[in-house]
Amino acid sequence: MSTDEKLTKPYNPKDTEPRIYDLWEKSGYFSPNRLGRENAEPYTIIMPPPNANGSLHAGHAVFVTIEDLIIRYQRMRGKRALWLPGADHAGFETQVVYEKKLEKEGRTRFGMDRDELYKEILTFTLSNKEFMENQLRQLGASCDWSREKFTLDPKVIDIVYDTFEQLYKDGLAYRGSRSINWCTKHQTSLSELETMSVDREDPLYYMKFGPFTLATVRPETKFGDTALAVNPTDERYKEWVGKEIEFEGLIGTIKLRVIADDYVDKTFGTGVVKITPAHDPNDFAVAQRHNLAVVEVIDQFGKLNEKCGKYAGLKVEEARKIVAEDMKKVGMLVKVDEKYKHAVKVCYKCERTLEPRVLPQWFVRMKPLAEAVIPLVEDETIKFYPDHYKKIMLHWLRNIEDWNVSRQIVWGIPIPVWYRDDEIIVSKDSPVGEDWIKETDTFDTWFSSGQWPFATLGYPDEPDYKNFYPTQVMETAGEIIFFWVARMIMFGKYRTGKLPFKDVYLHGIVTARDGKKMSKSKGNVISPIELSDKYGTDALRMGLIIGNTPGTTTALYEEKIRAYKLFANKLWNVSRYVSDNTEETIAKPRLTEEDEALIKELNGVIHSTTKNLDNYRFYIAAEELYHYVWHNFADIIIEQSKSKLKSEDKVIIESKNYTLRYILMTCLRLLHPFMPFITEEIWQTINYNPSILMVEEWPKA
Repeated sequence: MSTDEKLTKPYNPKDTEPRIYDLWEKSGYFSPNRLGRENAEPYTIIMPPPNANGSLHAGHAVFVTIEDLIIRYQRMRGKRALWLPGADHAGFETQVVYEKKLEKEGRTRFGMDRDELYKEILTFTLSNKEFMENQLRQLGASCDWSREKFTLDPKVIDIVYDTFEQLYKDGLAYRGSRSINWCTKHQTSLSELETMSVDREDPLYYMKFGPFTLATVRPETKFGDTALAVNPTDERYKEWVGKEIEFEGLIGTIKLRVIADDYVDKTFGTGVVKITPAHDPNDFAVAQRHNLAVVEVIDQFGKLNEKCGKYAGLKVEEARKIVAEDMKKVGMLVKVDEKYKHAVKVCYKCERTLEPRVLPQWFVRMKPLAEAVIPLVEDETIKFYPDHYKKIMLHWLRNIEDWNVSRQIVWGIPIPVWYRDDEIIVSKDSPVGEDWIKETDTFDTWFSSGQWPFATLGYPDEPDYKNFYPTQVMETAGEIIFFWVARMIMFGKYRTGKLPFKDVYLHGIVTARDGKKMSKSKGNVISPIELSDKYGTDALRMGLIIGNTPGTTTALYEEKIRAYKLFANKLWNVSRYVSDNTEETIAKPRLTEEDEALIKELNGVIHSTTKNLDNYRFYIAAEELYHYVWHNFADIIIEQSKSKLKSEDKVIIESKNYTLRYILMTCLRLLHPFMPFITEEIWQTINYNPSILMVEEWPKA
């Protein structure tokens, strides 16, 4: 097909995009090793690994668009550009997805052989991983597939194990019994970041404990009370501090010591609170300070246990009502405030109320890790975009707590620990001798992904680590700044002595048109892949960039993407006009004053686009290019050129011929990081000796 014939037909993304991606991939230019730039400055982005448990969502489309934009821009700037792709096994998240699959099949993970369950989830994950990677290709991701990593790759696991062993040797990893968040549905502990706080209205029960009246929302935990507490400055109860009270409870005589602790709020209820260390994290902290016993009365399934006498076996909600009714019968219940507003922790996946439990778990001491990076955040050795995230990060780092990294699930990286009697060995290798018991818990998935930048590059000895670490920018969602970004910063500094990246660019949440968060339950989920299929990937990408300021929410809706499909059509038609009405020239002719002014105007666009991209202002750069191409080039320059190309003055014709070609070819290069498919297709079509636009030099003003 001739150039004219090809451009005469309407632009068809479905026909073009797979063919163009195949051209890029076969060129080898996704790899920095194939660029012929051995001495060039490296530029590295490590892809936030999508969970390999389902289709890509709108948030994935945003990060792919932005990161591909950055890497294409830096590749055109002559850098030795590496965008390393990956996928995350996603631990708890993937197991939850698989459990739903089991439920539909009438099965449950409980009672299944651990190895068999692991194999099933692995097969499921690898299948989804391949599917997800093809979707990344559809979105135009120009990443180096030859370097693709998976969080369960043996080399990655070895590095994760080495980090844990080092933490243990340095006294930063330890096993201890502390209050943790327990999900009774999923039967695992969760870190603080995996909880949600929801506001609820519950009854507030006022109970009589001997000479005291106290208020609680949880009368069912009274069987695990080990003290009563008052504020040290509360004159009402000063004489009782240090004494023991005795009274009859529902299942026998109760003896409780009265203690004084600043934790108690004099204005809450009556100023007296019961201390139940096993089932409240604040009470556990009080118990640690006052050497109180920890008595568990609620089991792993959220039921009262044998210590609760006749109430054993009752679920928490049921027990609460029955215990309250029985206290009323014996005169222990003074009154009930029916509408007490308070915050309740729930599981972020199933939204079931979490039950605090005191269990032996593996923890990482985070304070020393945080203290090592706080000065580097303060002096902006690492920079945040938008910059208000610096303050957010510092607040969290300064108030950081120890991290529970144990998960009672099958799917994930097993914690490399062995037990025998009172001995503990932390090692990825099995210890010599008999009777050693292997730890069955797995790591919180954020423990392994927190090491992603240096683990993917082969720390400490592989060439990629030496050539491409530290990386330049970490682009990801602002909502996982604590889950992931903070931990990468701390672990990177701890293991390598260097920060893992120089800049952190945080995009916001993608919402539905009305600004509400997308969710299947609301029925407002929009698939980026479906929009790409319908309007083309370039239109989707422009719709995800324009108006998308860092750290803020951006709405995704069909009409918006349709508008940028019209822009793609406009670019196609402009290119057809230039191709039909001009000829490629080797030498620059003498330009008219009018065309000199047009070139000068274009230089301003080049300068502005370059400056905006260098400063992560993608949304501004995209919008300026959109307006220049549509309103300046198409509406004004092209229209005014029609009479000039019919001039009898050879100088005017040659000047306009050159200028139109120059503007078009420059616009294609400027737009390529944003709209890679259509720009590459036009570039291949109108050049007599086409190169690959993806590795063309970025325009200079």
